[in-house]
Amino acid sequence: MFRLGAVAIALLVAVGLTACSLRMQPAERARPAVKPAPVAQKLPPPKPPRIYRLEHLDTLVKLPGRVINLYPAPRRTYEQLPPPAWLAPPPAESEAEELDIAAEEKRQLRQAGPKVKRVGKTLLLQPAAAAPVRLVDNPADDDSYVTYEYLTKLPNIHYWLVAAHLYEGGYYLLVNQQTGKRTRVWSPPSVAPDGRHFVCGNSDVLARFEPSGLQVWSAEEPAPRLLWERQTEWGVSGPRWLDNKTILFEQDFFDNGDVDTRVVRMTVVP
Repeated sequence: MFRLGAVAIALLVAVGLTACSLRMQPAERARPAVKPAPVAQKLPPPKPPRIYRLEHLDTLVKLPGRVINLYPAPRRTYEQLPPPAWLAPPPAESEAEELDIAAEEKRQLRQAGPKVKRVGKTLLLQPAAAAPVRLVDNPADDDSYVTYEYLTKLPNIHYWLVAAHLYEGGYYLLVNQQTGKRTRVWSPPSVAPDGRHFVCGNSDVLARFEPSGLQVWSAEEPAPRLLWERQTEWGVSGPRWLDNKTILFEQDFFDNGDVDTRVVRMTVVP
């Protein structure tokens, strides 16, 4: 009896210990569901701005086999470069009003001195060592129409600048203040800081009455010498010199039915 009691007690103790150990074990928890990683979507390749896809705007063929590259330039840099000092400030009138050419010429003539004057339809310029240059207006209502407007003198290259207004379009004349020799150019010149070269850029990409493009001139000879010129499908507006070899200008181009503009840099003198 004693043995059976001891065995029974031992069994009860073992069962109790087992129950306690089962109660002390942490309950199992369900593992959280693992979400599958999203499939990476293939992004389309980046599309550069349209201007950088118009590659024909980035080069100018100077001669067969000689190509000049054009590079985008910051507009802020362009605006910090000084424009030609002789350029007349924009008129105070609203843009809707036309500039009074006669009144503007009178203002310029008052500053020109006695060697430049207007007598009726004739603009007279008196060079230092030659006969007077006479430019006579012809205000006809046909293709022979021409009027001459005195603009200013260019002291750094010693020329007078005259605008010729045609029935459609026009051009500019440089008149030598010593010899009276006339040189026809596309636009008012922008002279390099050292005075050895000047450029004439023009833009008429809409009407196309005048050539659009660039002229590069040497100013070291007694008369200006054209180094090279190129007519382009894009226009050159407001060229300014970054140094004695490089210009920045506004490139006007026709795209998507309208004219757009960007600032570019170009080396014009080797």
